[in-house]
Amino acid sequence: MSMNGKVAIVTGASRGIGRQIAIQLAQAGAKVVVNYSSNREKAEEVVKTIGQAGGEATAIRADVGRVSEIEDLFSKTLEKFGRVDILINNAGIMGNAAIGDVTEEFFDRNYSINVKGTYFACQQAMKHMEAGGTIVNFSTSVAGAMLPTYSVYAATKGAVEQLTRQLAKEFGPKGITINCVAPGQVATELFLSGKSEELIDSYRRMNAFGRLGEPEDIANAIELLVGDKARWITGQTIRVNGGFN
Repeated sequence: MSMNGKVAIVTGASRGIGRQIAIQLAQAGAKVVVNYSSNREKAEEVVKTIGQAGGEATAIRADVGRVSEIEDLFSKTLEKFGRVDILINNAGIMGNAAIGDVTEEFFDRNYSINVKGTYFACQQAMKHMEAGGTIVNFSTSVAGAMLPTYSVYAATKGAVEQLTRQLAKEFGPKGITINCVAPGQVATELFLSGKSEELIDSYRRMNAFGRLGEPEDIANAIELLVGDKARWITGQTIRVNGGFN
């Protein structure tokens, strides 16, 4: 699958799933913007990894919870590469708390990053993408699992799925596809941190294959959705979870 000449923004790309997506899109030929909010060192490591493999990338800081910084992210991308063809709205936070423990600050921060950040990045894509562009948003398979203490997180991702559906017919006349992926449990540093082996093993048993997902599993699905053979797929949520639900 060739993405030669295309420019991709991957939000939250300094580690985990976002890092893998950035690397694979670069391997396919895209020029990649590695967005990060705080860890510049990790983001530059991703850029270096891409460069050592013969690809081209740059790191741009932006907190997607702030609309002005999203606008700056796109402005700097256009200044650097001259266009935007692919937007991967990977940046997000996963907070879990019982309803009695949810504070207004916790609630607002989750919605600011997961929903507002995704929505206004899509708004910038509407302004700057040309025909043939593609957007992939991120939900979660937790949204369909009814797990206790994840009510706020699941609600934010349910909102992302709905805005993906709603926006499909706004982007369609411009020849831009917009879809959503909903990963299950993925073996990233963030997911594994603080969890006992017993708990992790219980997550393995929840899907059809008896293992955790890997960042490559999600990045492979992204490659499919941003490729030319997926131009008839839009407004959909793909559950990339090994049969978790």
